[in-house]
Amino acid sequence: METTAIVDTLVVPDQIYLSILITEKDTRGRTSVEELENRMNTKLIALGIDTKKQLTLSDVTSNFKNYFLKGTDVLKNKAYTLLVYDAETAGKVIVGLESIEISNVYLSKTEYSKLEELKIELKQKAVLKAKMQAESMLKPLNQNLGKALYISDLNSNITNLLQGKVAGIQIRGYNSEYKAKEFQPIDIEFEKIKIESAITIKFGIE
Repeated sequence: METTAIVDTLVVPDQIYLSILITEKDTRGRTSVEELENRMNTKLIALGIDTKKQLTLSDVTSNFKNYFLKGTDVLKNKAYTLLVYDAETAGKVIVGLESIEISNVYLSKTEYSKLEELKIELKQKAVLKAKMQAESMLKPLNQNLGKALYISDLNSNITNLLQGKVAGIQIRGYNSEYKAKEFQPIDIEFEKIKIESAITIKFGIE
């Protein structure tokens, strides 16, 4: 006899990638990219972030590539990727960077660090569920379940809108007209990642 079992669970993403674009355009050329970089580094360290491990340079653009012109001068840009581990920290980063005139912060992707271990655990649970289903169907027939003759892993399905890169999502801490006021970090809640595993098993009947 053959039976298929599906099990799933929801997990909170614990790897949140923020894309940060530093550009002289934000300050209309009044502040250099280098100064904005220093401000960013100082602010992130103040928020408890290890910038040496969590902050990486994604791209440097200055001439002939994605540049802004101010008269005859080129307004430079630098792009960074920041890894944080929870939504609360992401909110603090967004508000903190906005306060130092860095407002181009994008949510790049979310991931779950123990995904592979969880997929294995779900497959094991699916196998046990398939066995229980088979036993329950044989019980009214007064027959016993034999050995597993064939097992097919139907792969794990991961459902999450932010699994992988996401384009066009921009997050701002607060409107520039309210910069003079003091704000608490914005409340961000990321969609949980749904992980599903399906197993088909063919058993002998005794």
